[in-house]
Amino acid sequence: MVGSKILSEANQYVLNLFKTQLPSSVLYHDFNHTQQVVVAAEEIGTGMQLLDSELEIVLLAAWFHDTGFVHASDNHEDPSKKEAETFLKAANYAPEKIGKVVGCIEATRMPQNPKNLLEEVICDADLYHLGISDFTKRSNLLRVECDVHGKKQFTDLEWLETTANFIGNHKYFTDYAFKKLHDEKINNWLETQKEFEKLRDKQALKEEKEGVKLAEQQKKQEKLEKPDKGIETMFRVTLRNHMKLSDIADRKANILLSVNAIILSIVLANLMPKLDKESNQFLVMPTLVFILTAVFSIVGAIVSTRPKITSGKFSKQDIENKKANLLFFGNFHRMPLSDFQFGVDKMMNDRDFLYGSMTKDLYFLGVVLARKYRLLRLTYTVFMVGIIVSVIAFVYAFLTMPNDVANTIF
Repeated sequence: MVGSKILSEANQYVLNLFKTQLPSSVLYHDFNHTQQVVVAAEEIGTGMQLLDSELEIVLLAAWFHDTGFVHASDNHEDPSKKEAETFLKAANYAPEKIGKVVGCIEATRMPQNPKNLLEEVICDADLYHLGISDFTKRSNLLRVECDVHGKKQFTDLEWLETTANFIGNHKYFTDYAFKKLHDEKINNWLETQKEFEKLRDKQALKEEKEGVKLAEQQKKQEKLEKPDKGIETMFRVTLRNHMKLSDIADRKANILLSVNAIILSIVLANLMPKLDKESNQFLVMPTLVFILTAVFSIVGAIVSTRPKITSGKFSKQDIENKKANLLFFGNFHRMPLSDFQFGVDKMMNDRDFLYGSMTKDLYFLGVVLARKYRLLRLTYTVFMVGIIVSVIAFVYAFLTMPNDVANTIF
C-alpha cells in the first residue's frame, strides 16, 4: 500500500468516525467494507500502473466513499464528499487533488459513471466483490442491511432477481479488473440466476398447490353456503308429502260432493213430488233430515276446497327484513316484476332467507292442510251422523205411520 501520512491519518479518521457515529443498522457499508475497497483499489490501481500521486487520490476516495452512511443511507455520496473535503482541507491537501478525490467519490454513485481512469479504478474496487468466491456471503450481508436499515424488505425471490439483474448489467471498467474478476463474476451471475430460477419454479409450484387448495376451500365454502343436499331432500320430500295429502283431501271432498249430489238428485226427483200428498206427510221429517245432511255435506266439502287468495303484495322493506315468503304465489301475484325479481335474487343469495322462506312455506301449507282436514272430518261426521239419523227417521216414520196409510201402502 502506498505509504503516506495523509493515508494513515485518513485511515484513523474513518475508523474513529465509524466507531463512534455509524448507526448499528449499517451492517455492510462499515469499516471492514471500506478496508476491502481500499485494498482492492490499491491492487487495481497498481495493476493499471497508476502513479503514486494518482493512487493516493484513489485510496483517499476509497477511505471516504462510504462515510456518508454516518449521516444518511440515501444519496450517501453527498455527505461522503463533504467529509472528505473537510478532512483534506484541514490537512492542507492541494485543492486540485481534493477535487479529484471528490470526483472519484461521486463516480461510485449508482449507476456508476466514471469519467477518467482514477474514477474507473475506484468504481471497480467498490464492486470488487462481484468477482470473488465469497460473493454470496457479502451479498447476503448487504441484504440484511437493507432489511434492518429499513430501505426495503426483500423476499428471497426478489433479492435473487435483483442481484442477478444487477450482476448481469454490471461491467468492469479497467482492463485489470476485467481480466481478473470477469470470469468469476460470470460464475456468480450464473449461480445466482440458477438459484433464482430454482426458487421461482419452487414458488410457482407452491402457489399452484396453494391455488388448488384455495380453490378446494372455496368450493367447500360455497358448498357450505349453498343449501345442503340433505336439507334440500328433507324439504322436497316433506313438501311432496304435503301436496299428496292435499290431493287426497281434495279427492275426499270430491267424493262427498258426488255422493251428496246424487242423493239430492234422487230425493228431489223421487221423494219431493210425493210429499204434497196427505198420506205421505209422515215422510216429511225424514226427508228433510236427509236433504239437510246432503246439503251440509256439500257445503262442508266446498268450504274445505275453496281457495283463499291473499293480498299478493310485499314491499321491498318486507323483503329486506326477510318477512316475505316469495315461494307462494299468493304472496307475490300483485307485486311488480322488478320487486319480485329483486326479492328472489336476494333470497337465492341469502341462505338464511331461503331456508326461512322454505320453512314458512312448509308451515303455512301445513296450516292449510290442517284446516282442510278438520273441515273434511267435520263434514264426514255430519254426513255419517246425518245418514244414520235419516235412516232411523225413515224407519221410525214407517213404524209410526197411521193404519189407514199403512193399509193403503201395503
